[in-house]
Amino acid sequence: MSNGDDEADASDDAEATDEIDVTAEELESRLTEAGDALEAAETEADLDDVESSLDDIESDLEAADLPEPDEDDDDAEDPREELESQLSDLRDDLDAQRGPYAEDVVAIVSDAADTVTDSEWTDDGEAEAQDAVETFLDESAEFVDHDADTGGDFVAAGDALGTVADAIESANLDPDEDAETIEGLLEAAETLETGLEDAEVWDDLTVQEQLDARGFYDILTNENRKDFPPEWNAAKLHAEEGDFEQVLFAYDKLGSEFFDGYIVDLLYNLGSDAEPAFDAMHQRAQKRDKGPIEVLGKIGDERATETLHDYIDGDGDPALQKVTLRALGAIGSAESVQPVANRLDADSEEVRSVAARALGLLGDTRAIEPLGDVLKSDDSDSVRASAAWALRQIGTETALDEAARYTDDRAYLVQAEAEKAASA
Repeated sequence: MSNGDDEADASDDAEATDEIDVTAEELESRLTEAGDALEAAETEADLDDVESSLDDIESDLEAADLPEPDEDDDDAEDPREELESQLSDLRDDLDAQRGPYAEDVVAIVSDAADTVTDSEWTDDGEAEAQDAVETFLDESAEFVDHDADTGGDFVAAGDALGTVADAIESANLDPDEDAETIEGLLEAAETLETGLEDAEVWDDLTVQEQLDARGFYDILTNENRKDFPPEWNAAKLHAEEGDFEQVLFAYDKLGSEFFDGYIVDLLYNLGSDAEPAFDAMHQRAQKRDKGPIEVLGKIGDERATETLHDYIDGDGDPALQKVTLRALGAIGSAESVQPVANRLDADSEEVRSVAARALGLLGDTRAIEPLGDVLKSDDSDSVRASAAWALRQIGTETALDEAARYTDDRAYLVQAEAEKAASA
């Protein structure tokens, strides 16, 4: 026999070894026996034995050389498919019969602790969640020793549930010997889980319902109610009373372009009185929203300057640069003088002009020399006029003298500013 024939025979022998001589009837009989054993199982060890039997059956089924169904007969039975289905059903029944386990209870209670801590509850929802937690603490204490207590404070509810979870884990409950205890704890935990699911969180409400729950509309009366949307009217009234918490809650929840613009305009017109809204506006400004940047300028809080300096570094968006330069000028921080002065060399004529005026608002004498250079050499008369205006705003004798040198300037705008400086 040739070498090729020897190799072919070896391959055939290997395939024969992979297959086993077992019939569908024998496998079905073994599955029936496994099912009977599953029904009779009383302990986890019994269930482990059943699982081992199912593993063996699955292995033999995979290796069995079972007849294939007739492809031309749609109604032909497939013994392999039927056996695999029976095996799958038995595995499902096995999983359902296992436990419950203490770790299942721990998982539910731990998740409940996270839910309590992380959820944004309404007032009613918090009370409902508190009741669910207190009930669980009482019921769980009947099955496992723990000293968890909220003291009537919902802030402590999450930690209290964590304490119970730790106590259950430390009890080392056996699924056979402590089955009744575990079942009692599981029932209590599932009741807790359902109670928290039913408790009201803000996301369960529409935006208008959330506003109503916060008392946002309570400020409206027949006398002060206007024709425009009630949200606009209520926000204006709350702002006038200094209740910015209500204004900013609506600002965050409504999120429409029109309402956002209305709130920004409202805060802008309030000027420094809108200081309680600084954090919200600063957060929005970090997204480079121009409206909130303008509000920050009106509020005048120097905490915003470091953020705003980044927006004028380099020749980026000219519109954003102009808004930011005006805001920095309005805030008036000495830290802004150099960053703003750097923009006197910007490519955009409009940016250079706004930068010059911002330096005037900053009023720092360090800006006199760079503004004088702009008056002397900038190609744009409007930029030069802005520099002369800025020197007048700085207002020192040196600044006024520098601007007054251009009373005979070729550009009327520059000349007008110079004459005002000369007569100051």
